[in-house]
Amino acid sequence: MELRDIEIFLALAEELHFGRTAERLHISQARVSQAIKKQERRIGAALFDRTSRSVTLTPVGEVLRVELQQAYDLIHGGLARATEAALGVRGTLRLGVMGVLGSELRPLIDRFRARYPDCDVDIVEIHFSDPFALLRTGGADVQLLWRPVHEPDLTVGPTVLTEGRVLAVATGSELAGRESVSMEDLAGRTVLDPGPLTPDYWFEAMVPKVTESGRPVPRGQVVRTFHELLAQLAAGQLICPLNAHVRRYYTPPGITFLPIHDAPATQWALVWPTAAENARLRAFVQTATDVGPRPVSDRVG
Repeated sequence: MELRDIEIFLALAEELHFGRTAERLHISQARVSQAIKKQERRIGAALFDRTSRSVTLTPVGEVLRVELQQAYDLIHGGLARATEAALGVRGTLRLGVMGVLGSELRPLIDRFRARYPDCDVDIVEIHFSDPFALLRTGGADVQLLWRPVHEPDLTVGPTVLTEGRVLAVATGSELAGRESVSMEDLAGRTVLDPGPLTPDYWFEAMVPKVTESGRPVPRGQVVRTFHELLAQLAAGQLICPLNAHVRRYYTPPGITFLPIHDAPATQWALVWPTAAENARLRAFVQTATDVGPRPVSDRVG
């Protein structure tokens, strides 16, 4: 079976309409019919049931669809990888990060640029209120996100940064004078609501709805950006667990950062759309694997 005939069969199996299939492939409807009849004669059985109102796959056609789709995907995957190899690793990789974490990735980015001088890295900002949007709209090729990430269309790669956590409170809070706090101190105190675009499981890994002992942690006002959060914190409207690097990069007036002595460590991993892998991305992930995870310093100054 020729590759074009395979494409026609698979397109018709998806569209289940001869006219739409012809339009999609930019060929005549007669060409679609000829290709299908040719394969039916070769196989000795009907691949589609046709009526004046509908087109459906026969059981034999469904078996052929599954087998040919696998073969077609392998062929095109091999051609794409060969094309990438011929072109080399070049172009621009868009890396999504939250806030200042791009600075913490300098060793990785510098190593990548040294290995692949024809490829650059652009940093794009992402927000916790919609963490996967840029990956799904093509605005970022790969992102740095805290684990866990359980999204069926995304691949979670190596951990590149690790760090502890702090609790951000208003300087006038009764918690502010402590040397450290516990996750249990969240109980009964209002934390932010990241909004409907943030998966519960992902945000609760940072800001739980209940403490380990089962005491509720109420959600307050919807906050969509880190700077909105800082304003709410300073006003004493809420408290919030944050990653410890904020103590190094931010000194906002009216806010105190307290170590959380029993918080789990944050693991920052590379995450990308499974269907969008390319030579640049694979090279970047391999470089990250070679560099290995690095602890983030929260030292001020």
